[in-house]
Amino acid sequence: MEDIAAFIKKIENEFEELPKETLKPETSFRQIDDWSSMHALIIIALIDSEYDVLLSGEDLRTAETIQDLFNIVKTKRS
Repeated sequence: MEDIAAFIKKIENEFEELPKETLKPETSFRQIDDWSSMHALIIIALIDSEYDVLLSGEDLRTAETIQDLFNIVKTKRS
């Protein structure tokens, strides 16, 4: 699996209104401006298509940061 920087770049590409290189591993993704359930669905679809990992609602509820999401994806892929 790729590193966290590549993972972050893919997420940033999904959020066109988000300035590039603003997300960090410690960023709370729910703090992204205008965060909504639609953004959650976008992230779920991105991770499913890019990593063949289906995140559950529970995964999203327990994850606080981008790093947490990355760790969940890594765990589910192994």
